[in-house]
Amino acid sequence: MDLLRTWDSEQALSHLIALAVAYLLALPIGWNREREERSAGLRTFPLVAMAACGFVMIATEVLGPDSQQHSRILEGLMTGIGFVGGGAILKQGDRAKGTATAASLWATGAIGAAVGYGQLDIAVILSLVTVLTLILMTPLRRVVQERIAEEDAS
Repeated sequence: MDLLRTWDSEQALSHLIALAVAYLLALPIGWNREREERSAGLRTFPLVAMAACGFVMIATEVLGPDSQQHSRILEGLMTGIGFVGGGAILKQGDRAKGTATAASLWATGAIGAAVGYGQLDIAVILSLVTVLTLILMTPLRRVVQERIAEEDAS
């Protein structure tokens, strides 16, 4: 039972707090997507952020904080989260639907990674900008779509 002998309660609490912060910073994004009835929502976004944070923390513990291998960890996270986001995109005729959800998933992965690397300021800014973009740009998007529909009708 080496695992129990190496348990560090202080470190475990620090990891728990980081994972919770990643989860909480992604929650408003998930709430927005859920409210808009998108393919990913309240469950997906916090899980993506928390998993990205967890992978970064594991890599930091295993490889050390100064390892050059962290670029590979980030590359793998970016690719993997991009794959998950790709599943949110649906093609309908000549249009793609779900690109904002896919981009939001990608941003959420960056939020989790930032928390995992201890870059809370970056994580908070990413979360705020993502939520504000989703909220503030939705009405503008609708106006643009209505104008396009009016032009097509005439």
